[in-house]
Amino acid sequence: MSRLIHRSKLSSIVSSIAASRKGRFLSTVDKPFDKSIPPDTDKVDEAETVHVPPPPTEKLLVLGGNGFVGSHICKEALGRGLTVSSLSRSGGSSIAEPWANSMIWHQGNIFSMDSWKDVLNGVTSIISCIGGFGSNAEMYKTNGTANINAIRAASEEGVKRFVYISAADFGLANYVLQGYYEGKRAAETELQVRYPYGGVILRPGFIYGTRRVGSMRLPLGVIGSPLEMVLQHAKPLSQVPLVGPLFTPPVNVTAVAKVALRAATDPVFPPGVVDVYGILRYSQQR
Repeated sequence: MSRLIHRSKLSSIVSSIAASRKGRFLSTVDKPFDKSIPPDTDKVDEAETVHVPPPPTEKLLVLGGNGFVGSHICKEALGRGLTVSSLSRSGGSSIAEPWANSMIWHQGNIFSMDSWKDVLNGVTSIISCIGGFGSNAEMYKTNGTANINAIRAASEEGVKRFVYISAADFGLANYVLQGYYEGKRAAETELQVRYPYGGVILRPGFIYGTRRVGSMRLPLGVIGSPLEMVLQHAKPLSQVPLVGPLFTPPVNVTAVAKVALRAATDPVFPPGVVDVYGILRYSQQR
């Protein structure tokens, strides 16, 4: 960047309003105008080069980038000009869309601590969408252990912010999917301990959007969107014992992606738990 330095040849700045009347000049000051000084007061005498450091680069790591929520986060982040990376067993994407080729893909295993060092190099923030179903033991391992490993590795490598996509409580479903929710809550606890000021937990309910299952596309918005419109105004019903959680409104996957991305990149985004109503509120802000 160059900064231009202007040097005036007049000893003082003279502001004059001149009008010609019978060959004389009227002036706002008593000092006569010196015709011997050429009117080049705006001449650039020299230029000085000032070296301005480039703005800091945000590098985002999305865990679960091949999944339903993770892929939307990756696409949204790339659209904002961020450097985005993800981790997969194959070291590549399973999504056949152009934006996936703009990402950095690392090969590794989320359960192996040896996979984290190279993956976390230069990373400033992480969004984890890791989760899954199965037996109680499998669900705890996927939703709990895998995320706990990621949180610990990120903390030790000095990653500034960590956003975890968790899940809202659904009453009786918590007992049916015990391993799922126990794993989620264990990961939340680890995040709050390791990231008291830079950790954000999102707890959406049912996330709708167009899901890709093999070669098929499932338009879940046909069900989710109308339910969201109705249930987002029925918050008191969600407090009813036992059946209350069934009235938790669904949320669009795009809204989750936008709020997660803001939480990961905005240093003033408040840490802590953001429930579905908070996700809806933040998603409507510009």
